[in-house]
Amino acid sequence: MKTALILDSPPKTLFDEKNKDHWRIQAQWVLKLKATSPLNTKIAKNVILFLGDGMSIPTIAATRVYLGRKYGYLGEDVKLSFENFPFTGLAKTYCVDHNVADSACSGTAYLSGVKANSGTVGLSGAVKRGDCEGQRDTRNSVTGLMDWAQQAGKSTGIVTTTRVTHASPAAAYAHSADRKWEADVDMPRHGLRCEDIASQLIRGRVGSSIDVVFGGGRKNFYPRTEKDSKGHYGIRNDGRNLIREWLLKKEILGSYPKYIYNKQELFKLDDKYDSVLGLFSFDHMPYHLEAEEDDPTLSEMTQKAIEILSRKNQGYVLFVEGGRIDTAHHETKARKALDETAEFAKAVESALRMVNLDETLIVVTSDHSHTMSYSGYSKRGSDILGIANAKYNSSDNLPYTILSYANGPGFKANTDFKRHNIMLDDMNDLNYTYPSLVPISRETHGGEDVAVFAKGPWSHLFSGNYEQNFIPHAIAYAACIGSGLTTCKL
Repeated sequence: MKTALILDSPPKTLFDEKNKDHWRIQAQWVLKLKATSPLNTKIAKNVILFLGDGMSIPTIAATRVYLGRKYGYLGEDVKLSFENFPFTGLAKTYCVDHNVADSACSGTAYLSGVKANSGTVGLSGAVKRGDCEGQRDTRNSVTGLMDWAQQAGKSTGIVTTTRVTHASPAAAYAHSADRKWEADVDMPRHGLRCEDIASQLIRGRVGSSIDVVFGGGRKNFYPRTEKDSKGHYGIRNDGRNLIREWLLKKEILGSYPKYIYNKQELFKLDDKYDSVLGLFSFDHMPYHLEAEEDDPTLSEMTQKAIEILSRKNQGYVLFVEGGRIDTAHHETKARKALDETAEFAKAVESALRMVNLDETLIVVTSDHSHTMSYSGYSKRGSDILGIANAKYNSSDNLPYTILSYANGPGFKANTDFKRHNIMLDDMNDLNYTYPSLVPISRETHGGEDVAVFAKGPWSHLFSGNYEQNFIPHAIAYAACIGSGLTTCKL
């Protein structure tokens, strides 16, 4: 379904929520599906790991209503595409040193199977943030899904709506003591002997072997003396054009590489290209609500990645990130966060239409939560981005929104010591910042568990509650990759 929505009721059922039989029929239908669905214990030839950055459980619940209302339903009664997966679990997201995770330590956990310190990528907990010497010591490096898949002869790919050097995608291929060391210009003096993340993508053993990389962040690949495809100067100080280096290295290895930078080029890709680097924006890719015609959607990038990776008979491992859910939450722009989650669900749905689930494991999860809450006793069918039920107004007799944040830039001060009256705001503005309790320039992550949804071979392994670093171990087991326990070597 193009809407990425699934109605949680059997076909031709009695649809009257006031009738008790509606709920009995619905529950019995779900029970029958669960009771009669056999477990798939085949080898997962292909794996797609979908990561909704910052996609908390309240974000998922609110997006149901956001999308449901958009397509004419009440909203609460529908599911996002991945919520219909047969197996779900909860992952604990804390870092080695922090109880609330960032995208770097969590990325290391769900991609490499090892928990790490906050701000570090692809390194063990022995390395603290900013420790260049620790980064240079290869004993501290950890391997992960991309490496394991490549060693098994599989194709590998990364798709993201952030910079391809941002924390989440970087965790798939880089080893960095600081997630912010994306280009050489980002590194302090004491870190100059460490390789930046963009360079590791182009020159690193794992990074340079990835077959498909789609996302943003052109600025980190061009020198400051050279313009990119859109006429913007890069930011690198070392004079290197990493895109040119990537093309040359791929050609030397016998590949047919192609660099692309817009949607038109993505759609026109010739089948002969087996290695594709697509950098579609100077920085992060734009929010879906602000995208231009030549900006590919997450679904379009995902579909093309699957198409390219599927050409190899040995299978593939693909990492897909909806990264701008997180940035919208940091800005307390709930409308954008929900829309990005909806686009993420559409990308999952587009993948489901392309793959054989008998041999493809799909896992959908998040790296961490956010502080957005969903409250207020609103009536069914209410605008999720609007005001809570007036009957339950606060003691100061001022209205409040259904969605709000514990902290962030949405705090609105009032000189007479009264709460800001949101009726004075334009809540239809795409950039409206939702109310925050604590004033802070950038809203923080939340520390609660995140949901995990799985479908395909060995998807039942993802039921229950577990540490986040369990995820890649279960994936490796199903796909028969890596050095640990797998279904091929019990």
